[in-house]
Amino acid sequence: MEDRSSKRSTPSHYDIVIVGAGPVGLMLSTCLARWGYKIKHIDNRAEPTPTGRADGIQPRSLDLLRNMGLKSAIMAHKPARVYEVAFWDPPKNGEGIVRTGTWASCPSFIDARYPFTTLLHQGRIERVFISDLERNGVQIQRPWTIKDFKSDDESDPEYPVEVHLEHVDGTHRETVRAKYLFSGEGARSSIRDKLGIKITHKDPITHVWGVIDGVVNTDFPDIKMKCTIHSENGSIMVIPREDNMVRLYIQIASSTDPDWSPRKTATAEEVQASAKKILQPYLIEWESVEWYSVYPIGQGISDKYTIDHRVFLGGDACHTHSPKAGQGMNTAFLDALNLAWKIHAVEAGFASRAILTTYEAERKDVAETLLSFDNKYAKLFSERPPAAKEVQAASEQTSAQTEDNEFVKTFKEGCEFTSGYGVAYKPNALNWSPAHQAKSPLINPKGIKLRTGRIMINADVTRVVDANVVHLEQEVPLNGSFRIYIFAGKPLVTRKALKDLASHLGSKRSFYGSYLRPDIDSVSHHEKHNPHSLFFTLCTIFASRRDQIEIVRDVPSPLARYRDHVYADDRWDRRVPDADAAAHAKMGLDQEKGGIVVIRPDGYIGIVTSLVEGSGTVDALNEYFDAFCTKKLGDTMAQL
Repeated sequence: MEDRSSKRSTPSHYDIVIVGAGPVGLMLSTCLARWGYKIKHIDNRAEPTPTGRADGIQPRSLDLLRNMGLKSAIMAHKPARVYEVAFWDPPKNGEGIVRTGTWASCPSFIDARYPFTTLLHQGRIERVFISDLERNGVQIQRPWTIKDFKSDDESDPEYPVEVHLEHVDGTHRETVRAKYLFSGEGARSSIRDKLGIKITHKDPITHVWGVIDGVVNTDFPDIKMKCTIHSENGSIMVIPREDNMVRLYIQIASSTDPDWSPRKTATAEEVQASAKKILQPYLIEWESVEWYSVYPIGQGISDKYTIDHRVFLGGDACHTHSPKAGQGMNTAFLDALNLAWKIHAVEAGFASRAILTTYEAERKDVAETLLSFDNKYAKLFSERPPAAKEVQAASEQTSAQTEDNEFVKTFKEGCEFTSGYGVAYKPNALNWSPAHQAKSPLINPKGIKLRTGRIMINADVTRVVDANVVHLEQEVPLNGSFRIYIFAGKPLVTRKALKDLASHLGSKRSFYGSYLRPDIDSVSHHEKHNPHSLFFTLCTIFASRRDQIEIVRDVPSPLARYRDHVYADDRWDRRVPDADAAAHAKMGLDQEKGGIVVIRPDGYIGIVTSLVEGSGTVDALNEYFDAFCTKKLGDTMAQL
C-alpha cells in the first residue's frame, strides 16, 4: 500500500469521507484503502448488521470478491449455494401446490466460473470487508452521523468539501475537510436530501411483503432450493441460508385487495400462519426466528448521483427495488467499484477529472435496466405462473422457435443481467465505439466477439513460468491498473509485430512510457503486476503449447519483465471445442495473428485492436488513452 495523501494533509483533512458502512460504503472504502488513500468512514450503527438485510451474492460479484482476495473468507462461513430455482403452482385439478418445473439459477449459456448464487447474511459479509479495512489502517467510526456539509471549490480547490460530523448521542462533534464525500446511507440518505436530489418512483407501491429468517421443520421437499410458490392463498419466495436457516418472503397485501393499504403490517405470527396456508398440503413449523421485517415494494431511482463530482451517492441512496431478485448488494458493489477506480485514476494523476462524469452515466443506466427487469419480472409472475414446458424451454439451450417465446426471452435476458454478466456500459471515452476520437482502422478487428463496456470473457490458460493452469481474467488482482492483454498468436507469425509493439510501448510518448513509476529503479525484482507503471499490467498470451514457449527468446522487453504474466493458450474449452487456441477463439481473435484487449481496472472491456508490425497498434492505443489521460500521447506531442 502506498500513502497517496496530499502533502497538505493534516489530521482533519481526508481524501474522502464515507457515510454508511453497508455494502456500497465498505466496497468503496476497501478499494481506496488498499490504494493508499486517507479515509474517514462513519456509520450511525453501533455495530455491523447483526441479522437480516441483504444475503445474495451473484456469480459476477463472486468473481470480483475472488479478484480482491475476499472470496475465501466469505465461503469459510459455509453459505448456501443456489444452483436451481423451483416453481410451485396450484395443480390444474385439485388443491394445494405442485412443482411445475425448475431452471438453473445461472444457466449454461452464461459462461460463469461460479454458476450459483451464494447466500449469507449481510453482517458476515460486512465483517469480511471490515477486517480487510483494519489491515489497511481504516477503522469504522461508530456510532457517528453526518450533520451538515458544504462543497466549495473556490474556497479550497484541493479539499473543497467541509463535513460536520456528530456522535449519535450528541456528545461529540468533529469538522473535517475532504476531497470527496460519499453517501452509502441507504434509501433515507441525508446527503441526497441536502443536495436536493429527488427520487423518481417508477410505479406506485403495489405489494407489501414480510420477510422472516429462521430455522424450520417442514416436509416441503424443496426447502433447500430457491423457490417461487404461488397458491390460492398467496405467494412465497423461499431462499435457503447458512446454518440450516431459510428466508421466506411472504406477500402480506396487494393493491387488488379490498382493504389495500401500502402501510399494512403484520406480526411474525400472522406471517407464519399465512405461510402455513400457502404451503398446504405441506407442513411447516419454526424452531427459531432470527429476524423479521415488513416492507412495501416500491421502485425508485435518484435523479442524479452527484451534483459537482465531489459529493457522490451510491447503492440504495440511488436506487430501490424488490429484494427478491437478489440485486441490491450486488448493484451496490459495482457502484462502488466503478467510482473507486475513477477517483483513483484522477487523484493519482493518470486521468482527467472528466472521467468522473461517467460514474453517473454508467451506473444510473444499469439501475434503470435493473428496475425495468424487476418490474417485468414482477408482472410476469403476478399475471400468470409459467407453464412447465416454458420453464423447461428456458432452462435449456433453446432453439430458434422458442426464442420467440416472451417468457423464455425474458428469462434469458434476466438471468444474464441478474448474474452480473449482462451489465453493459454504453459508449463513452472509456468504452470505444465508432464515435470515439480513436479512429485507427486497427480498432475492433473483424470477427471479434468481445464487446466494449462488457465484462471480459473467461478463459483458462497455462502460466509459462510454473505450468499452473489459471483463470486468465483472475490473474491480475484488483489493483487500480488497466490490464493490457496481448494475445500474441503464433510466435513465428507475430515475432516482428510483438517486437515492434514492445519497442513503441517503451517510447516516452506512448500511453505506457508516459506513466512510468517514479521509483522504477528501486522496484523489487519480485513485483509481478506493476514493475514499470502503477496504471498498467501487461499480460502476453501465445497460441502455443507451454513447452514451445521460451520467455527469453519469444518475449521482448518490456513485456518480458512481466514473466509471471506470460501464458500458453493450450487449454481445451467446451465452448470452442475445435479451436487450437481456445482463449484466442473465445475472444474472436485470429489464432495466428492475435490482437490486443484493454480491460478497465473494474474488469470491463475498453478497446480491442489488431496486433500488427510497425507502430500502428501502439498508435491506436495512444488514440484511445489520449481521450481521457492527463498527458498528450503519441503524435499529438509534436503539437505542444
